[in-house]
Amino acid sequence: MTGRRPRVYVSAGEPSGDAHAAAVVTALRARVDAEVEAFGGPQLEAAGATVLDRMEQYSVVGFVEALSKLRAHMKLLDRVRAAFRAGRYDLAILVDYPGYHLRAAAAAAAAGVPVLYYIAPQMWAWAPGRVRRLAPVRRLAVILPFEELFFRAHGVAATFVGHPLRDRPPAPSRAVARRVLGLDEQRPVLGLFPGSRSIEVSRLWTVFRDAARVIQRDRPDLQVVVAATPRASYPDPGTIQVHVGDPLAVFAAADAGLCKSGTTTLEAALADMPMVIAYRLSQVSFMIAIRMLRVPHVGLVNLIAEREVAPEYLQGAATPDVLARAVLPLLDPASAAARAQREGLALVRDRLGPPGAAGRVADIAVELLS
Repeated sequence: MTGRRPRVYVSAGEPSGDAHAAAVVTALRARVDAEVEAFGGPQLEAAGATVLDRMEQYSVVGFVEALSKLRAHMKLLDRVRAAFRAGRYDLAILVDYPGYHLRAAAAAAAAGVPVLYYIAPQMWAWAPGRVRRLAPVRRLAVILPFEELFFRAHGVAATFVGHPLRDRPPAPSRAVARRVLGLDEQRPVLGLFPGSRSIEVSRLWTVFRDAARVIQRDRPDLQVVVAATPRASYPDPGTIQVHVGDPLAVFAAADAGLCKSGTTTLEAALADMPMVIAYRLSQVSFMIAIRMLRVPHVGLVNLIAEREVAPEYLQGAATPDVLARAVLPLLDPASAAARAQREGLALVRDRLGPPGAAGRVADIAVELLS
């Protein structure tokens, strides 16, 4: 790299990855005068990367759903492979999105481009035997505390960098959040968090909405707010407030929540919000997933705590009546259920590590560029 700026390729295939990748690019450019090109979205662009391919047309959820985007991904991979072979880049940073990025990692390594993979594929959950597919990865930066030991035991150079959610701005107080949302500060609040992808929302919104209505029959004073995304629709909300934008205010305002599994449960833990976890896939995707599952829980808070902190219901078990019964006692902060869950959530927060994940990833990138 003598005499020229280092060239880095950053790849992120969905909105969350775009945000995490943008933070890494910002931290990296504060350390090295690098030229950054990317597959990503608006946040990578705002961080100073030249976005060659936009991610919006590629993102999917589920085994079956991914098939519809396979051709587009393969064409993208062909273009990226050609750039790797041409010696265009000194480093590839791949963020999450394993279905595509495991192939991209192999293409980079075959061309002699070192690979830093940030946010590991959840092979510990689905397919431990597939860890060998990470062989092309020079360094793996992981965000869950148990992942470093798992991947190192399988021969991958993994480093726990902490969770990027630790770098989010502090949540407003409950009183401030309720004023921002236009809620009565004295009445209980239930938050609904059906996800950030339209396909997730389409599968969870109706059951979450109907569960809230069941609870309101017992608690007519209950206020309900859904953390909504402009990419999805929320039919027939009735008295439920649809809040589009940053969900942080909803987490801060709520006494308890109904949450999809995944990162949403960690956001709830950081907000100290007791929750009930639910998730639904297409029936075919679920049948594939349940046969591959190798862990006792799907909720990240439960996996990190190594016990069931929050109850979780999958697929057909996630009915309005079941979810309503599970979340009802959590709406009372003084209840035994709410107190017990908050003890578990405190443990989860402690295990997520200190702030600064993106900076630690950038430090690894600088090592690989040296």
